[in-house]
Amino acid sequence: METPTMRAVLIDEHGPASVARIGEVAAPVRLMSEVLIDVHAAGINPIDVKTRAGGGAAAGIQRFPWVGGHDVAGTVAEAAYELHDLQPGDAVFGMANPARGWGSFAEQVAVSSICLARKPTSLTWEEAAAVPLAALTAWDAVVRIARAHGGQRVLVHAGAGGVGHFAVQLAKYFGARVIATASEANLDFLRDLGADEVVDHTRQRFEETTAKVDVVIDLVGDVHDDTGSRSLDVLRAGGLYVNVPTGSWPGYAEACAAAGMRSTGVKVEPDGANLGIVGRLIEAGDVRVRIDAIHPLDDAVAAFERVESGRARGKVVLSVR
Repeated sequence: METPTMRAVLIDEHGPASVARIGEVAAPVRLMSEVLIDVHAAGINPIDVKTRAGGGAAAGIQRFPWVGGHDVAGTVAEAAYELHDLQPGDAVFGMANPARGWGSFAEQVAVSSICLARKPTSLTWEEAAAVPLAALTAWDAVVRIARAHGGQRVLVHAGAGGVGHFAVQLAKYFGARVIATASEANLDFLRDLGADEVVDHTRQRFEETTAKVDVVIDLVGDVHDDTGSRSLDVLRAGGLYVNVPTGSWPGYAEACAAAGMRSTGVKVEPDGANLGIVGRLIEAGDVRVRIDAIHPLDDAVAAFERVESGRARGKVVLSVR
């Protein structure tokens, strides 16, 4: 019996965006409670390009060629079992785990059913693929960890990015006063998302213009202009510093403890139930999705380069079907 194949973005070795190629590879086999998905679109996240380059989650990759990609939006091709909630033809979105197997930069992917939710009907495939990892990271940081609420002041660094634009909206939805940093070109965008105060980080020192805050959601760290370290100057005593990008400020825990502040990193949990809540917020118009660019699967190299440029407003997405 001939093994089914599919087109995918293949990585033969770690390296720059140019190592990516389009090729044929064996299609994934659904196991246990997994759902097989026909991929319509796949979002690209910083962790995807870091892993391709040899960082991120690269330690989990056990074979090449490798197919990356966490975010997926598509239709169910095979259900986990006959009476499962998700059945063939259903439109879903969610997160794959590429470091442990095959990712979403392909025509098909097998995903644990608990990592999926029904796609919001108001979103296109590409918009839906822009949501899962970024929105769930923002949810974990803003809602689960920081417990955003009325009377709280929350500072979000890089508020116009993939995770940032969700973090701004979620913090605002749950009643916090939101301050966000970005470049001048993105200030109006942040105001439109609901940010109460915006800071042009290219012209202002946020620690000099912002009153004390209760929480910092840091999507930059010390890898750029010591953003993480400087955040402690604006964080109140006993406040919470949340560091999101892996490795962006290795010494944050010690520095925060010495300054009398709480701190934590955050690793996204691919929780389909929470993704379903985000989906309902989107359907209600309380949360919006911003796409920076859509590239066809064949143009994956350019898509990777756009993400790595650091200039994307919102998410970069691959259109697969």
